[in-house]
Amino acid sequence: MTASSTQPWFRELNRTQWNTLLASNLGWMFDGFEAYALILTVGVALHQLLPPAQYSQIPAYAGAIIATTLCGWAVGGMVAGILADYIGRKRTMIFAILTYSIMTGLSAFSWDWISFAVFRFLAGLAIGSEWVTGTSMTAEFWPDRARGRGSGLFQSGFGIGFFLASVTWLFVGAMGPGAWRTMYLIGVLPALLTFWIRRTIPESTLWEKANERRSAAIARERLGHGSTAEDRALTRFTLLDLFTTPAIRNRTIIAFLMATTSAVGFWGISTWVPPYIGSVAARAGLSAPRWASFTGMAYNAGSIAGYVGLGFLADAFGRKPVTLAFFAFSLLFTPVLFLWTHDLRLLLIIASIVGLFGSGQITWMSVWLPELYPTRMRATGVGFIFNAPRLIAAGGTLMAGRLIVKFGGYENAAMIVATIYLLGLAVGPFLPETRGKPLPETI
Repeated sequence: MTASSTQPWFRELNRTQWNTLLASNLGWMFDGFEAYALILTVGVALHQLLPPAQYSQIPAYAGAIIATTLCGWAVGGMVAGILADYIGRKRTMIFAILTYSIMTGLSAFSWDWISFAVFRFLAGLAIGSEWVTGTSMTAEFWPDRARGRGSGLFQSGFGIGFFLASVTWLFVGAMGPGAWRTMYLIGVLPALLTFWIRRTIPESTLWEKANERRSAAIARERLGHGSTAEDRALTRFTLLDLFTTPAIRNRTIIAFLMATTSAVGFWGISTWVPPYIGSVAARAGLSAPRWASFTGMAYNAGSIAGYVGLGFLADAFGRKPVTLAFFAFSLLFTPVLFLWTHDLRLLLIIASIVGLFGSGQITWMSVWLPELYPTRMRATGVGFIFNAPRLIAAGGTLMAGRLIVKFGGYENAAMIVATIYLLGLAVGPFLPETRGKPLPETI
C-alpha cells in the first residue's frame, strides 16, 4: 500500500485542483440558477406574454419553452464538446459563461412568448457548453481514486444553483407581475467569474499533450509520411471518432441510452414537482407560489445530497451498481410522490427524496463518462452523451406538458414518463466498470 493511499483523499489535492473544481462548480451553479429560474417563473412570465384567452394552455406553452431551452442545451453542449477538444477546455468554458450571462440578461426584455423562447434557446446553448468543460477539467485535474468525489462536488453546483433560485424567487416573486424579469437580470452576474478563471485556472495538461500529438500527426499527414493507427485516430474528426471503432461505438450507444433515461426522467418528471405541489396547496386554499418555492428548496436540498452522494458512493462501490440503484429508486418514488402522498408537509419530504435520486442520478455522467473516452475525444464524447439526449428530453417535456393538459393534472403524466427508467436499468449493466482506473489515452 502506498503512502498516498493511506492518507485522506482530500490531502492528495493541490490548490490548482481545488481552484479548478471551484471554477467548474460556480459556472455550473449559475447555470443551475438560470435553469431553475425558468421552471419557477415560466408560468408567471406566460401570464404576461400570452393573451388571457390562452391561459388554459399555459402548461403546453411552458412545456414548449422548456423544450426549446433543452434543444439549445443539446446543440450548444455538443458543439462545445468538439470545440473543447480542439481549442481547449479553459477557453471554451470562458466563452460559455459569457454567452450564458448575456442571453439570460436579454431574456428579461422578452416582449412575447416567441421572443422568450428564442432567448431561452440561446441561453441553453451556453448551459450545455459549461457542463462539458467543467466535467472534462475536473476529471483531468483530479486524481484517480478521488475523481468520483470531485465530479459529485462539481455536479452539486447545479443543485446549489437550483436552491439559490428557489430562495431568491421566494423574495423576488413578491415584487409584482414583472418579478420574473428581475430573476433573469440577476443571471448576468456570472460574467464576472470569467475574469477570475482567466487569471487563476490553467489549461488541462492532458489536453495540451493530446493537442500536441494531434498537431504532430496532422503535420506528418500533410508531409505525406506514413501514418500509424494512432495518427489516424488523432486526425479523425472527434464526432466521427465516437462511432468508428467497435469498442468506443458500443460504449457510446449504451451511454447514450442511459443518458436518455436521466434526461427524460429529470425534465419530464422533476420539472413538474414544484407546480404539482403548488397545485395541491392551491386546492387547499394556500398560496401556490409560496408552496412551489418551499418545494423547490426541499427538492434541491435532496438534489445536492444526491449529486455529492452519488460521486462518493461511486468511488466506494463502483460506478455501475450505484448508478443502477439511483435509476431504480427514481422509478420507485415517482408514484409515492404523485399518487400515494397527499399531505403537504409529507409531500415536501418525498420531494426531497425524489430530488436525491431523480436529480442526483445525473452525477453518473460527470463521474463515469470521462473515464470511457481517451483525451483526444473526451470532451466530444461527454458532450455528445450528455447533450444529445436533451433533444429527446425536449420531446418528453413537450409531451408531458400536453399530457398534463389532456389528463387535467400532473399525476398520470408523471407516471407515463417514469417508465423511461426501465430503459436505463436494462442497458446499464453492459457499460464497463471504471472505478479507480486512470483516464484512458487509447482504447
